[in-house]
Amino acid sequence: LASVQVFLCCLLAGLSICWFNTVCFVLCISNFPANRSLALSLTVSFNGVSAALYTLAYNAIHPASPELYLLLNALIPLIISFTAIIPILRQPPFEPLPPDGVRRDSLMFLLLNILAALNGVYLLLFESNSSDVTFARLLFGGAIILLILPLCIPGLVIARNWYLRTIHTSFRLEGSGFILVDPDELELHKGMLAHEANRESYEDVVQNHVKTIASEEGDADELLITRGQLEVLGTEHSLKQLLCRADFWLYYIAYFCGGTIGLVYSNNFGQIAQSLGQSSNTTTLVTLYSSFSFFGRLLSATPDYIRAKFYFARTGWLAIALLPTPIALFLLASSGTASALQVGTALIGLSSGFIFAAAVSITSKVFGPNSVGVNHNILITNIPIGSLIYGFLAALVYDSHGSTGIKSVTDSVVCMGRGCYYLTFVWWGCLSVLGLGSSLVLFIRT
Repeated sequence: LASVQVFLCCLLAGLSICWFNTVCFVLCISNFPANRSLALSLTVSFNGVSAALYTLAYNAIHPASPELYLLLNALIPLIISFTAIIPILRQPPFEPLPPDGVRRDSLMFLLLNILAALNGVYLLLFESNSSDVTFARLLFGGAIILLILPLCIPGLVIARNWYLRTIHTSFRLEGSGFILVDPDELELHKGMLAHEANRESYEDVVQNHVKTIASEEGDADELLITRGQLEVLGTEHSLKQLLCRADFWLYYIAYFCGGTIGLVYSNNFGQIAQSLGQSSNTTTLVTLYSSFSFFGRLLSATPDYIRAKFYFARTGWLAIALLPTPIALFLLASSGTASALQVGTALIGLSSGFIFAAAVSITSKVFGPNSVGVNHNILITNIPIGSLIYGFLAALVYDSHGSTGIKSVTDSVVCMGRGCYYLTFVWWGCLSVLGLGSSLVLFIRT
């Protein structure tokens, strides 16, 4: 009966996570079109510290009760979701932001990313040092304060607008007198002019592009495709168009042989550490992976902050993010020391975290923002498929070295030594090189 309950809990949790993530991604993309990647990286980054927050809450309330952990997992998401749905349902209709508004939002996201980094450092440094109940409660109180701080930023924006509206009145000289000008009307007027100019410029570009392609291809329906290659990024793709696009399958292979390998590696922490005689350091490895994964997710917003000085396509950043994975896996295959294990774990966490956060933005940028909910879920079907294939490969190698292992109390074989995962690391490293090559081809094509 207990196994059936655990199975149903895992099934419902898996379904819930997919639904919840998709809704969050769609909300970020639809509400922050000019800063969607910043919003996505911020949203995804907190996934890396949620486990640390739950553990801190568990240690602070009643660490002797395992049932409390399940209760927290049941209640906290429910309460937070109902709280968050109120502003979501009451939000005003979307209107394009003027350039000043886009810059202001970018600044706000920068502040939010700094606060998120502080949250991550705080949780991941102190989560494992909270064995004492009193100390754990102090740490938990500090974590709550840090989590509430981002909610103060909208209040600062409202206060600034009130100040500009009521105290800081603008004047302009016209003829022989002064005329009062409402700063909100000025901003609205400038925004309307900027929006109209952008729209006219965009229409001119599109019309010229349509005429050029139509004259070359002779068919306006094929204006976005040149020799099977994307001509314009961000074009909306239906499911059929997506599955027929070579760029999508290159992207799929890059993710399948990159981020998914990092996920499967994290699922095998226990056995990997045990086989190398590092069982006592398993908690350290989990914390190391979580922290670097968190900062990798935050780093996925870096291209947007340096875009004005150094522009690089998002698919190029994906290729750069995949590079640490094969380096780490070949390092693990060549050395079984504790330092190599820690360095490899940190590199894989950094790489996979960046990929998880950047993937939604890449899907939106390449295959269209309106269809990202469907398209990205098609992309991440590689996660269960890869988990099954890579996990089965690791199990075969592990069991093949069972003759060098020892029998446990339950008569299962525990493999000890570098050989338990040596071939697995080599195979995973070769597959990650394939993913890196696929991402480079995708970068060249886009």
